[in-house]
Parts: sequence; C-alpha cells; structure tokens
Amino acid sequence: MKYPYKKEFTSTLVEWYHNEKRDLPWRRTDDPYKIWVSEVMLQQTRVDTVKPYYNRFLEKYPTLESLAYAPQEELLKMWEGLGYYSRARNLQSGVREVVEKYNGQVPDNRHDISKLKGVGPYTAGAILSIAYNKPEHAVDGNVMRVLSRVLLIQEDIALPKTKKIFEEAVTGLIDQNDPGAFNQGLMDLGAQICTPTSPKCLLCPVREYCTAFNEGNPEELPVKSKKTKTKRVTFDVFVAKNSEGKYLLEKRPDQGLLASMWQFPMIEIAPESVQSTHEILQENYKLRIFQTSNELLMKFKHIFSHLTWEMNCYLIEVEIERELPDCAKLVTLEEIKELPMSVPMLKILNILK
Repeated sequence: MKYPYKKEFTSTLVEWYHNEKRDLPWRRTDDPYKIWVSEVMLQQTRVDTVKPYYNRFLEKYPTLESLAYAPQEELLKMWEGLGYYSRARNLQSGVREVVEKYNGQVPDNRHDISKLKGVGPYTAGAILSIAYNKPEHAVDGNVMRVLSRVLLIQEDIALPKTKKIFEEAVTGLIDQNDPGAFNQGLMDLGAQICTPTSPKCLLCPVREYCTAFNEGNPEELPVKSKKTKTKRVTFDVFVAKNSEGKYLLEKRPDQGLLASMWQFPMIEIAPESVQSTHEILQENYKLRIFQTSNELLMKFKHIFSHLTWEMNCYLIEVEIERELPDCAKLVTLEEIKELPMSVPMLKILNILK
C-alpha cells in the first residue's frame, strides 16, 4: 500500500502519545500478566468501567499463580457486573496454561501466546508490543477506524477478512523502536479524537497526513455494513421466597451464555406452550405457590451484543415440597451477596434490598 507520509505519521503519533496519553493504571506497568488482564477487561467495555475492576482484581490476584487456581465462583464474583463472563473463564484457563506449560512466563512471541485460551490476534499484539516491545500489530475497531481514514481504506470493516488489510497496514507503519506507544497511540486517537461520528479533526495531531481529511470525507469512513437484527426473548422471572425469608436461586449451565452464574428462576415465555410459566416453575422444582403477586415487581430489558432479554419479574411466596436439585438452593439476601450474579439479576436484587 503506497502511503507517502509513513515516517511523518508514525513519529508524530508516537510523540503525541507520549505527551498526551491518558493516565491509566495498566500503563504504569510492563508486567505482561497485568497488561493481559487489562486487555481482556477492555474488550467491549469502557475504560472508566474497567478502572475499578482492574485495581480490585489485581489486589485479589496479584500474580499468575494466584489467579490460575482460584475457585471459579470466586472469580466470577470478582468479575460480577463486567459482563461477557467467558472472558474471565478464558483468562483463568490461559493463565493456568502459562503457569503449567511456560513456568509462569507469559510467552513473548505471537506463535505461542496465540495458543493460549482467549488470546486472539489483538490481545496477543497488545501484550507483545506493550510488555515486550515487539513490533506486533494490535488491530481493533478503533485502529480500523483511524487507519481507514488515514489511508483511505474503503473495505467493509464488518467483514472478518478485512482485518488482514489493517494488520498489514499496522505492520508497515509501526514504530520499530517504540511499538507499544504506536499501538496505544492509535487506540487513544480512535477513542478520543478520531471518533465514529463528528471526529475532532482540528485537534488531530496527524490530520495533515490523513488522506480522508485532505479529501474532506472523514465521516464517510470506515465502511461498515449493518448488523442483522438482534434476537428478542421474553422471560418471566420469579423471585420466589419461602416462609423462612429465603429465596430460590438456580445456577446456569456450565457452558453458554452467563455460564455458572446464579439467578432467580427464569422461564421463557413461549407462545406455543400449553403450560403457564407458573406451572413450569412448579413442575421444575416441585414447589407450592400459595401467594402470587399480580403486580410486576419490575419490568426491564437487558441487551447483549446479539440478544435482547425482555424480563417480567414477579415476587411470589412458595414452599418447597422436595429436595432441590444440585443446580438450585435456598439462600438469604446476605448469602446472595456472596454469589456471582449477572447484571440483570443484580438489578432485581437492588429492588429487594
């Protein structure tokens, strides 16, 4: 790819980064484990959200070894509220592999580090460039947006094959002596200045080397096809309380969405079902419902990247008529606080408190 301002663009970006970089806790270390934790937490999550989690997480798990063998329920509780919980489980699996296979040393090459659970091309490049000063690409949405404008790349960034174009572009542009600053400079530029809408071109340190700015069309890039509509699923959620003031909770399966998290029983409303959700709940747990509130405790939506849950929550009084299965238990409000729960469940819990 021909680009006449390669040297000027790279040196200006790195200089800008060193002068203007955001003061973030993970930028005060070159420990590959701590950078790894930050990169996993930052996936699809805002910087301001991650900061307190990052600090608490590393207080709890300051070393690879402390995280590698932590109880999963404890780990999920530490991650509670961050979402995308498979990130936490994959991080622990990858860390355990480093402890057992690499003697506690995070690999310093793309071939080995990319084999670790949950480490994709972006995370690998970020760790290698920031912790090990290796000139490796780290391409995410921010980087693709910036470079699509700088280099006038008009390929659809929603297509997986397009990422290869940007990885090659970064490889050609990256500062060989300061690759970590280059990659983080691209990230900061995309997050703060070269934003998806209304880019702040007049504040941009590299605007004179930006092809789209010079042609007057930065907002038309990147090209990105629209996502398909997300699926909607409606649930009745039962906050089932017994005469002792304990609540019925169930544990989600070990695989899939929100795996191993605890929740109030959720029954999907299926239009074709001949049973009501109350009847299904009674059958699943062999319980007797003797007081049902016709009033909704609360009603809300929770939006995942690919799915929307519409949730109707009812407070009911029950008696359990048989021993509960292993995936369920009766707990007090105080005991619930110790269990990992997803954001939708925490919303309901806050109402109960």
